Amino acid sequence: MVDAHQTFVIVGGGLAGAKAAETLRAEGFTGRVILICDERDHPYERPPLSKGYLLGREERDSVFVHEPAWYARAQIELHLGQPAVHLDPGARTVRLGDGTLIVYDKLLLATGAEPRRLDIPGTGLAGVHHLRRLAHAERLRGVLASLGRDNGHLVIAGAGWIGLEVAAAARSYGAEVTVVEAAPTPLHGILGPKLGGLFTDLHREHGVRFHFGARFTEIVGQDGMVLAVRTDDGEEHPAHDVLAAIGAAPRTALAEQAGLDLVDREAGGGIAVDAALRTSDPYIYAAGDVAAADHPLLDSRLRVEHWANALNGGPAAARAMLGQDVSYDRVPYFFSDQYDVGMEYSGYAPPGSYQQVVCRGDVAKREFIAFWLGADGRLLAGMNVNVWDVAESIQQLIRSGASLAPEVLADPEVPLASLLP
Repeated sequence: MVDAHQTFVIVGGGLAGAKAAETLRAEGFTGRVILICDERDHPYERPPLSKGYLLGREERDSVFVHEPAWYARAQIELHLGQPAVHLDPGARTVRLGDGTLIVYDKLLLATGAEPRRLDIPGTGLAGVHHLRRLAHAERLRGVLASLGRDNGHLVIAGAGWIGLEVAAAARSYGAEVTVVEAAPTPLHGILGPKLGGLFTDLHREHGVRFHFGARFTEIVGQDGMVLAVRTDDGEEHPAHDVLAAIGAAPRTALAEQAGLDLVDREAGGGIAVDAALRTSDPYIYAAGDVAAADHPLLDSRLRVEHWANALNGGPAAARAMLGQDVSYDRVPYFFSDQYDVGMEYSGYAPPGSYQQVVCRGDVAKREFIAFWLGADGRLLAGMNVNVWDVAESIQQLIRSGASLAPEVLADPEVPLASLLP
């Protein structure tokens, strides 16, 4: 039975918030748990929105973290469709959009991120889309099906993971696709030119057109509908619909209003938290896309927007709220599926941090592992492409800090597990 000796409030109804609530109950917390969600849907996972659900291969109900009845059984108080609009750390209160005032003992901010918007003429046209929420995916799924039936054209701003996954989904429906990207390859900052080029080739083989080294300047329309996209190099691309996939910004407005420490946008943005996911206020924590955490293993402050960070960060924050000794040092991890290519990426290797990229396997056949090595031979990151059951070994090698010989990493006859010290 729930008693009222303590009230823990979670602001944010995504995966991080839902898993935090689940963990509080699993760890034996008997106080009130209040989960505030600004969407009317129950908490859901986001990867299907650009993968299985968007492709029409998964049903809507499959995206939810828990079945709706679970929250009542676990005695989680849900406020659906109610944004938190004001946070007062001094009084330890949070006010909702309908005026409800909730007093908390500890609070978790899991407010996530929101799509960055194109700041150009024409973004108010009916055919301009973003992909972040379930409602976005529902709408886009119908749009892609319609474009496929009518031989319509989708133009995508940005060749990051979301842009590429939606391009793959659009081609599966039969839509024409053009991707406009300012960098010289897809995923240029993450993978570098060689491996970014692999994704160029993959998508071109499936009929996607790329326009590199350019940015949108205007979306042209008539009678509220999209007709074309213009770019800063003078080109014009016919379009029936447009997707803005130019990244996401952490939703820090509530934290900023409350006076919590934030990280500059140039440094990745987000709410500054320590290794226990505690903010500058000792009673407030942050997890998931919005949290910029001191990472004990990587010795840097890191904000990670991927699924695994929400999956693991929410429970870590919940345990810290309960007074447990928490040091959140998970190796960053994400995955992607595009056409017949599946990949997993583990680690952190921003531009300038690594000295070389070593591959084992057959890159041409897209069955390989890539390793990003630092100047001292330490493994910073690894990406396995259509090679499975190696992500755990890659993460262990990253954690070990061992100096690794490139020729050994490149040798497929040497098991990765044998390289662990």
